[in-house]
Amino acid sequence: MPHPDSVPEPWRSFLRYLDEAVREEVHLVCMGGFVITQVYGFSRPTADIDTLSIVPRAEEAVIRQLGSRGGPLHAKHQVYLDLVAVAHLPENYEERVSEMFPGALERLRLFALDPYDLALSKLERNIERDRADVLYLARTIPFDLEILQKRYRKELRWQLGNPEREDLTLKLWIEAIEEGRKRAHP
Repeated sequence: MPHPDSVPEPWRSFLRYLDEAVREEVHLVCMGGFVITQVYGFSRPTADIDTLSIVPRAEEAVIRQLGSRGGPLHAKHQVYLDLVAVAHLPENYEERVSEMFPGALERLRLFALDPYDLALSKLERNIERDRADVLYLARTIPFDLEILQKRYRKELRWQLGNPEREDLTLKLWIEAIEEGRKRAHP
């Protein structure tokens, strides 16, 4: 069983407090910078845990009251939980999540999006930080670009409000990934 110290600070203290506050096992599906830094090792600042879901819902009120932005744990630890209200994700992402810090907490279990789903979750927003995250993941994993494109076409594209724009964004991402690979291996 992993030691609770396997979770780095300030997240360890923050998550331990939430863990002690809930009465039953709670699953949080996480995405964003927290996952990229804690699971995939990208060194960049992040102050929140973007969470897609809190199950069971009966514990959501406790977690939100304590851990949300502006709540007591945010004031104490300078990090917070952000329940993501709207996110377009590949339709079968739940089947591909993996547990973060297994056994490090008693009742709280955090699950991370797989790297392809994580990258695709950033497609619509596509700000500079998102592009840096995707390029990092593509190098670190390294991405199979066929998997990325297939998952986009089959599981995500149909959900998007402006798929032609996102087609172009994905094309530009792939070009940047390929260019980075050429520079790394001339």
